[in-house]
Amino acid sequence: MRPTARGTDGCDLFIEVIKLKSATQQKPHRVAEAGNKLFTLNNIPMPAQTIKETSPSTQTDFLPLLGTDHIEFYVGNAKQAAHYYINAFGFQPLAYTGPETGVKDRASYAVRQNKLTFVFTAPMKPNNVIAQHVHQHGDGVRVLALLVEDARAAWKETTARGAGSYMEPITLSDDDGEVVLSGINLYGDTVHVFVERKNYHGSFMPGYAKWENPRFATKETGLLYVDHCVGNVGWNQMNRWAKFYEEVMGFRNILTFDDEDISTEYSALMSKVMSNGNGYVKFPINEPAEGKKKSQVEEYLEFYNGEGVQHIAMATNDIVTTVRELMSRGVEFLEVPASYYDDLLTRVGHIDEDIAPLRELGILVDRDNEGYLLQLFSKPVEDRPTLFFEIIQRKGARSFGKGNFKALFEAIEKEQGRRGNL
Repeated sequence: MRPTARGTDGCDLFIEVIKLKSATQQKPHRVAEAGNKLFTLNNIPMPAQTIKETSPSTQTDFLPLLGTDHIEFYVGNAKQAAHYYINAFGFQPLAYTGPETGVKDRASYAVRQNKLTFVFTAPMKPNNVIAQHVHQHGDGVRVLALLVEDARAAWKETTARGAGSYMEPITLSDDDGEVVLSGINLYGDTVHVFVERKNYHGSFMPGYAKWENPRFATKETGLLYVDHCVGNVGWNQMNRWAKFYEEVMGFRNILTFDDEDISTEYSALMSKVMSNGNGYVKFPINEPAEGKKKSQVEEYLEFYNGEGVQHIAMATNDIVTTVRELMSRGVEFLEVPASYYDDLLTRVGHIDEDIAPLRELGILVDRDNEGYLLQLFSKPVEDRPTLFFEIIQRKGARSFGKGNFKALFEAIEKEQGRRGNL
């Protein structure tokens, strides 16, 4: 049965109804030029820890979020991208849509590992919004989809508070039930899509066919769920987007880092961590700060051609086993100096793990007043130095690794230098 779609705009399920919006930003101290287009530079990775924590709001949560539903990437070749994440990260085939399911303008492959669901979408022709996105940004995150109880209410509440509408509420249905979608615009060409699937029992979403290959299987790597997702915005834009999350989505600023907290000899950045009421969804927002040389944030925006998602942190309960498995499959990680481990226990106190495997794999450790965390960052997974991943294991800590910032960013700068972009 072909899926049906009904919504306030009457659009077909697989037709993009919103054009890419270009981000206009206040001109910063430094700009970059690509062809004849000027754009602000910005972006950098961010781990975890606590500096300033605000009190939870006592107001009613007008946008209750149940977590991350899925993350959709616009890519040049969806089949090959899905194959990479299946083989390298241990995701499993889930669902597919494309010409064989009646969709003519795109092909999408959904993969899953525990509560992590990634969708890779590629254009079938050069004259649509997906092709335009890939041309401008390379492979990157387009959709941060959030699971909600009521997608219509989520859209109504956020647009009433000033969000630009990406997708008016639309209902998709097939023999397995129905899914309600709606969406709002975010920084750059990134969007939030609200997903209501309480009345759906299929593998992923109406319009997708089950995707499996009984002759091929890979073992999962222990990745569990999205811990947080970091966005890079332009010069002087961090406060604007923090305010957006506060006023439009009811988030609160739980941590703030300034350029003294996150800096090296050459570069710096500032960051605010935004969290929804129940803490299920966290979005750190980075902007560049003045430094002697080009920061990783600036490098990101130069090559991504605008603001966007810098990295996705994926949680595990056994980081040593997970990282060892990922490395064996070809995933490359940043390397910190061996001296990082010389006084590790003095800095962070007792930990359950042996130091030897942490040193061997380059895993970083940091502590806050509620426990400690272990983390490691991949090198960029695209040809452009843009998107990368963080692997994180929390042992009580709710922060983001402030004590590791200097070692991490020096490792990043080393890679920038190899690319000639520092």
